[in-house]
Amino acid sequence: MKTFLSIFFMAASLFAASCNGNSNPAKETDTKNADSTTTQAAPTGSEQKTTDTPGTINDLVTGYLNLKNALASDDGKQAATAANEMGSALTKVNASELTGDQKKVYDDVKDDIKEHAEHIGSNASNIAHQREHFDMLSKDMIDLVKATGSSTTLYHDFCPMYNNKKGASWLSEKKDIKNPYLGKSMPTCGEVKEEFKPKG
Repeated sequence: MKTFLSIFFMAASLFAASCNGNSNPAKETDTKNADSTTTQAAPTGSEQKTTDTPGTINDLVTGYLNLKNALASDDGKQAATAANEMGSALTKVNASELTGDQKKVYDDVKDDIKEHAEHIGSNASNIAHQREHFDMLSKDMIDLVKATGSSTTLYHDFCPMYNNKKGASWLSEKKDIKNPYLGKSMPTCGEVKEEFKPKG
């Protein structure tokens, strides 16, 4: 009888140990799976990076659009302020963030952009002169946006009437035409020639 009881208790002990042993690995496995799921769900720093346009180029575009809107409203003073914003943004552009092709275009236009922005910024009382420089500035900005892209959709607009019907182009953030060359006298003169979607 004693032998039988000893065997019974030994078997019970082995069964209990066996159950406890099996439950722990399951818990560990579940914990490991939960940890790996959490790790996969959290994006790494490299995954969070995008190929968007460098921020300082976007700041330059923002200044340009403010300038365009001021000229469309016949506001030479606000146009001068926006042109000065562009000049400030231009000094902060880090060319090392650009690709080889983007940097080539940037190097080709940066001095002209600076010059035109300075002329517009120093001629708040002469909107006709501002618009002359805006015409040339717009050509450079269109080239730059084509190369670097923008964080928002932009439209390449064209007015056939400006400058004795030679015409002139500009960039806009809206599809609706608001003419910066003719202002309130002919606000909707022009057409969309091209659309630039954000890159990345």
